[in-house]
Amino acid sequence: MSKKLFSDEEIKSLSKNKYVKSVSMRGITYTDEFKILFIAERSKGKLPIHIFQDAGFDVEVIGNNRIWCASKRWRSSYNESGELGLRDARKLNSGRPLKRELTVEEIIAKKDAEIAYWKAEAELLKKSSCKKGR
Repeated sequence: MSKKLFSDEEIKSLSKNKYVKSVSMRGITYTDEFKILFIAERSKGKLPIHIFQDAGFDVEVIGNNRIWCASKRWRSSYNESGELGLRDARKLNSGRPLKRELTVEEIIAKKDAEIAYWKAEAELLKKSSCKKGR
């Protein structure tokens, strides 16, 4: 993590960017969409700094070190796990891990909840794409 702290003004400016999921004094969480775009542009030979600039980021505010570290982290994740490696998994892996094995009923309940989540997300995407098409 970078030693540079963002000012309130910089936080406000960064949070207006469509590729920023959240921003605090200490760090930025980028959208999965931006990470995928970044990997695609990087594979075409574009430099990380230029990708960030084209996405509307102020490179002076973010800093070269933060950009290069993100680039290295995302490329490594992408090489290991593909697009799934770029996704923010923090929301899926919440809570303390179990020290015991799950029962069959617990596994089924967990999978049912996961299916319901993905169905709801698919419906939301369908509705938003229908509204955009009008």
